[in-house]
Amino acid sequence: MSNPRRFRLPTGNRRAFLGSAVAGGLLPSRLVDRAVGQERLTLNQAAATVHPLATQSAMRILRSGGNAVDAAISAALVLGVVDGHNSGVGGGCLVLIRRSNGQLLAIDGRETAGLAAHETMFVRDGKADPSLSQNGPLACGVPGQIAAFKQMHATSGRLDWKELFADAHRAASEGVAASKSIGRTIAAEAVQLQKYPASRAIYFHPSGKPIAEGERLIQKDLANTLAMISEQGPQWFYDGPFATACETYLKSIGGILTREDFRNYQAKTRTAIRTPYRQYEVIGFPTPSSGGMHIAQMLMMLQPFPVGAWMRSRPDAYYHLLCEVMKRAFADRAYWLGDSDFVDVPEGLLDPTYALDRMSDFNPDQASMGIEHGWPADANQQANSPHGVSSSEDKKHTTHLTTADDEGNWVAMTCTVNTSWGSKVTIPGTGVILNNQMDDFSISPGIPNAFGLIGSQANAVAAGKRPLSSMSPTMVLDSKGQPVLTAGGAGGPRIINATLQVLLRVLDGGYRVNQAVDAPRVHHQWQPDQLLIEDQIGVGTSLEISPDLRKQLMKLGHPWKASSSIAICQAIARQGDRLTAAHDPRAQGSSEQ
Repeated sequence: MSNPRRFRLPTGNRRAFLGSAVAGGLLPSRLVDRAVGQERLTLNQAAATVHPLATQSAMRILRSGGNAVDAAISAALVLGVVDGHNSGVGGGCLVLIRRSNGQLLAIDGRETAGLAAHETMFVRDGKADPSLSQNGPLACGVPGQIAAFKQMHATSGRLDWKELFADAHRAASEGVAASKSIGRTIAAEAVQLQKYPASRAIYFHPSGKPIAEGERLIQKDLANTLAMISEQGPQWFYDGPFATACETYLKSIGGILTREDFRNYQAKTRTAIRTPYRQYEVIGFPTPSSGGMHIAQMLMMLQPFPVGAWMRSRPDAYYHLLCEVMKRAFADRAYWLGDSDFVDVPEGLLDPTYALDRMSDFNPDQASMGIEHGWPADANQQANSPHGVSSSEDKKHTTHLTTADDEGNWVAMTCTVNTSWGSKVTIPGTGVILNNQMDDFSISPGIPNAFGLIGSQANAVAAGKRPLSSMSPTMVLDSKGQPVLTAGGAGGPRIINATLQVLLRVLDGGYRVNQAVDAPRVHHQWQPDQLLIEDQIGVGTSLEISPDLRKQLMKLGHPWKASSSIAICQAIARQGDRLTAAHDPRAQGSSEQ
């Protein structure tokens, strides 16, 4: 096992790679209008989540004397109740914290494979069976969310631990109206959910009819679980009744997780990735996130180009450039990335010279064909061999939230159970539905996961290992080290490219943060060679990816496909002493002061 890798650009390259600031900086733009109430301005505190009740919980905590860390934990716990198909205590999270004293924390609450996990556990009759890694008792890893929350609270929280559970407990105990996405995903996953009695009891009427949008979803068992964690702490979850219940039930239906797996789980503190871009420094999450690595890579590839000018006056050149850097980054992702506690992830992937070399064959007039991964200077010549084709359509999972307080504490947190309703397995008597993060491993060379991603040996299944993630909590600091922007998203691999585009709209384009979140997006993940385009977002505005623009991209060699939504983003920006929170109109979220 190798030592954890640390990623930071060499200080010697820092000055040379800093570009000139785009005129306008964070100045407002009127290119996109937004409905009143979707953007809230405050002088000292802000929150944005995908659900109004979670945002309200964060703001209640802030107004009760809590800080941004307390608010983020409370909001995330609420989301696990009201948005449980995307996240919850049965899943994991990655968290970036910028404390008021300037300290940066990267807390890794990613799930881990059990001790009995092995490289061929999803192979049957010589062939990988993705259904086993996507649904059922073998699909789940040890949840990391509660351990991460405890570490956040211990290092940076202020309010009593129990207080952070109050809103989530109330929502679970008294029930809430099922959202549109809750109703839609229960119906979509009905066949798998009904296989497990505890899941069936929660999400379906006695008649077998799924809980629909607007109907009250009451989760008494989950309320009791939240109460026990709040009163007895993470030990109840990881080395007590919950871990025992998991082992007993999973064993009875063919699972492998044990109480020992839960007892061994630890949230980890990582070293954040720090990347200079223009006059800013962009802070990202290291492996097992691939997002922080590849946002940094793409920013370095983009550094020499007039991104802001092309964004405003040459959108064909802008989107062509984006597509090309996305393809190169995702080719590297497929080959090189895995849990850096288990494999050597080349630090050279973040060398500015390597970034320039990756773009050396960029043609402004034609799409690159046959792109393969690069070879960083410090890379081992290992045979990872990720080959095959894949597909990915509109799968929206995971959730991202962000909070900031009047002391300068900022939090960017992405939480997930992976695909909708995770493994579909609810542990009886607990109300907790477990994740299906095992599908984020490369279960076999050339076999795409639920998001169409292909991996290599670097991301193969191993006992105790954390699967590669696309979660991308990101922050941006100004030249004085003060936070000016944070963003992240939900949506599998689309998170990475969506977060990048929010950053570019603000840092290069000079857009307000809500306009940056609203603007249409594109996505390319190398395989398949197809550009996804939001063709119905921003229609009638100057930012629309119009039919003529789509034709231009096709002529450049980018086969494209329409997408209704490329990720769901939340963001906060600072201008002077004013904070602006923005939620994504692609979901039913909210942002508040």
